[in-house]
Amino acid sequence: MSTNRLSNVSLADYILFLNKAGCKEIRRNGGHIIFSKKELTRPIVVQSHIDPVPEFIIKNALRALGLTKKDFFEILFNQ
Repeated sequence: MSTNRLSNVSLADYILFLNKAGCKEIRRNGGHIIFSKKELTRPIVVQSHIDPVPEFIIKNALRALGLTKKDFFEILFNQ
């Protein structure tokens, strides 16, 4: 995976990022994994059958978490 692009992020890396960002898996429903965090107004829904994760899905999660693309790579690779 390129370190400056959000395209081609594997499902495993995306789930790892959500866990490192403080999100907890609250349930699995069909082909979806639902994550939540105390500060979030809505849960983050991950489609467990789409790999790699589309860039717009990652951007939506970053927006919900109040994080930037730079934060994504720092959290994923530096913790």
